[in-house]
Amino acid sequence: MQNALNRSHFFSKISHWQYFFELFIASNVLALLLALAEAQSWSNLQFGHVIQYILYINWVLLAFTAWVDIFQNKLKKYTDVQAMIFGFILLEVIVLVTTCVLNVIFHWGFNFSFKNLNTNIVFENVSLHLSYGALLGAFCLRYIYMRGQWFKQQNSELNARVQAMQARIHPHFLFNSLNSVVSLISLDPDKAEQMLIDLSKLFRASMQELKLVTLAEEIELSKKYISIEKIRLGDRLNVEWNIQQPELLHKVKIPLLTLQPLIENSIFHGVEKKHINAKIGILVEILQNQVTIVITNPFIQDRINLREGHGIALENVKQRLKAHFGTSVQFRSFAGDERFTTLLQYHYK
Repeated sequence: MQNALNRSHFFSKISHWQYFFELFIASNVLALLLALAEAQSWSNLQFGHVIQYILYINWVLLAFTAWVDIFQNKLKKYTDVQAMIFGFILLEVIVLVTTCVLNVIFHWGFNFSFKNLNTNIVFENVSLHLSYGALLGAFCLRYIYMRGQWFKQQNSELNARVQAMQARIHPHFLFNSLNSVVSLISLDPDKAEQMLIDLSKLFRASMQELKLVTLAEEIELSKKYISIEKIRLGDRLNVEWNIQQPELLHKVKIPLLTLQPLIENSIFHGVEKKHINAKIGILVEILQNQVTIVITNPFIQDRINLREGHGIALENVKQRLKAHFGTSVQFRSFAGDERFTTLLQYHYK
């Protein structure tokens, strides 16, 4: 856990369109200010000169974002300071290479040959542009740093809320499960042993860092939870899985213990308080880069909001998904025709 906290999230969100759009707007303002500073007055400001600055700075920003995305896995192993130094050096290298290439292109464009091309021409205005790069880097890195600090704060608060939620849910589930094990020891020792094994795996997962796991792992963990509840509730509990693309389950990521609290709510509202057999349906569909999970269960209208923590569980699942997958997350629940439906969608790429 400590190693994970020390790792950098400095550039983890830079390729997201919201962050890039904000940097794009700010870089254009910076280009206008640089052109105005060079012209020294609005009357001397030339539109063509402004366009040159805008194109130059936007190219540097695009190249910087692309290279950061390429080095993303490596950057995650760095601390914030190391990532900042790496980013600054990378930005200056892009500025240096871009300036030199443009000098060569302009020389060829004016002369239609590389004759008389020398180092003075190749490195013309390099010092000036590197100073502009330092200014752009200071602005961009400061912005990314503030965004990163905000992301860490949100993530810490989210983990605290989830841990508080788990502290409320676990005793209720634990006591029911242990009572079932006690009753099974004399009747069916093998089943009692299997139930304890499944219970230990489930609680071991709940004690782990709230990380991303494959959808296959999350479904397997949920099935262990259902098997425990099946022993307690017997034939009253029936779960029907409908997995459309099982071969993709190992490629798709989802936060650990996302399905379990949703299934727990479905069992409580749809099975536990009923005296007849009830069926819970779980649909998992993966189309292109979108994951859709639909959970349906019967419900009793006058008990739907009585359980403490019902809304907290759903809200924490929603917030955890948004922390990883951003605004692509769609999370809705609605009741109708004596069926309660929870719909979950997000883009995993």
